[in-house]
Amino acid sequence: MTSSRLLGSLATTEELADLFSDGSVLAAFLRFESALARAQARLGLIPASAADAISRAAAGEAFDAGAIASEARASATMAIPLVNALSARLAAANDAAGGFVHWGATSQDAIDTAMSLLLDRARTIVGRDHARLERSLRGLSDRHAATVMLGRTLLQPAPPITFGYKVAGWYGEVHRSWRRLCASFGGAVTLQFGGAAGTLAAYGHRGTALAAELAKELNLPVADAPWQAHRDRLAALVADCGIYTSALGKIARDVSLLMQPEVGEVAEAGGGSSAMPNKRNPAGSVLALAAATRMPGLVAAFLAGMVQEHERAAGGWQAECPTVAAVIETTGSALAAIAESIDGLTVYPERMRANLNTTHGVIFAEKARMLVQPALGREATQRLLAEAAREALESAQPFREVLRGKREIASLLTAEQMDAIDRPEDYLGAAEEFRRKLLED
Repeated sequence: MTSSRLLGSLATTEELADLFSDGSVLAAFLRFESALARAQARLGLIPASAADAISRAAAGEAFDAGAIASEARASATMAIPLVNALSARLAAANDAAGGFVHWGATSQDAIDTAMSLLLDRARTIVGRDHARLERSLRGLSDRHAATVMLGRTLLQPAPPITFGYKVAGWYGEVHRSWRRLCASFGGAVTLQFGGAAGTLAAYGHRGTALAAELAKELNLPVADAPWQAHRDRLAALVADCGIYTSALGKIARDVSLLMQPEVGEVAEAGGGSSAMPNKRNPAGSVLALAAATRMPGLVAAFLAGMVQEHERAAGGWQAECPTVAAVIETTGSALAAIAESIDGLTVYPERMRANLNTTHGVIFAEKARMLVQPALGREATQRLLAEAAREALESAQPFREVLRGKREIASLLTAEQMDAIDRPEDYLGAAEEFRRKLLED
């Protein structure tokens, strides 16, 4: 089979692509078979010499992934052709151990456990980038705790916030989502070992002892029972990857909007254009947004396959492996892109202040309203301040100067209140308190 790395290059990272490559998947599968044989030998279920031979054969020359993939279609599982290939290798060496390969196990035991082994490694890979992102976001927030900028609601100017508070909001969502994702990884990375119908009947009274030995060999936890047709643990992981990737997408959306030249408040290191030498594109944000766009379909595909028949599914389970791999790679792609973007982000506080000033102070109409509405009433206050805002924007006058000309309003404000009506630093409310709380955890 040929590689599809070019088509998938924007949907994964090099490390995760290697993790889910043919060679890595086969290695995880063979690790299960070797561990199973060694655990069985320790319990006296198969000869120790057979376990040694199986382990040597599994560690030998690489198997033909293309041939195994082609043969897998006939049985709807890659386990059967791989077990056959491993047995054939032993038979070719005139070793009777081939008859003990996969002894008493079923295809799903091997495939689900191999996926757990891969997910365990994925957790470490993704965790490194997450730690890097959290450090970068905390540092960025602290550096810009006092950097005032426009708040924006429905993409329109709103009262001021600080850039540090905005970044802390990014951090908070990513941090909370990661905690849930870590818990889901812990549930999903679990030994699956049930035999033909999930009872381990082939091993008599030794089944649960064998499961414990196999788990030790693979350094995996043992579930309370085989989970062949119960996919909730994996579903939680997939769903939490979706939430986490959306949290990363939120950062990407904000950065890409703030990077528009007409806004110009931040800039990624960026990527170039094949046609326009002048362009500096938000490449990291683009990759994360692509991942966030792709992810809901993957989550839906997994959930659609959860309703499985009896003790082993016909179709739902077989659809999972490529979906789970794509979910993890998509998550990792978004995370690596955003971590790189935040590490290289340039912030322009002077442009933030300039954009705030272009509102001529009308964003402080809420502040004026809170001061005069008790005396004027809601309707009159709304009308007078709306008129003042329009006049300020149309005449490019400061909002406070227009208010001075509104006798009904000016008479209710002290000179000190009027002078401070459009001072951003005086209208940040609890922004710094909230920022610190978001970073506390």
